[in-house]
Amino acid sequence: MRGDTPRLPPRPSAGFTLIEVLVALAIVAIALATGVKAAGALTRNAERLSDVIAAQWCAENQLAALLLARQFPPVGDSGFSCEQGGRQYQGQLVVRPTPNPNFRRVDARMATATGEPLLVLSTIVPRF
Repeated sequence: MRGDTPRLPPRPSAGFTLIEVLVALAIVAIALATGVKAAGALTRNAERLSDVIAAQWCAENQLAALLLARQFPPVGDSGFSCEQGGRQYQGQLVVRPTPNPNFRRVDARMATATGEPLLVLSTIVPRF
């Protein structure tokens, strides 16, 4: 029996089983879903930041106009609208007295056109 070679056990076929493929697909699907969710959050945050910056420009413009008018503002609230970057913003100037009668506190409250609050910018206006 010199010419006989020892028999080796049958070799398993190369490749992946169906379960292994399904697990890999599930992992890839979860990773892609997480990536899409993160990208959506980044997009929303960038849009909100753009809105806040444009609204801040509107508020700064209103407060600068108030200072340049060189008039002591009366206590009370007044509304205004502003357009920056092709978007509409609603604002409200809120004038309140301070403990010193020679100064008034002025808050510029900004919101989107739909009324979502964006920011409040404050300053003190002296009697001229």
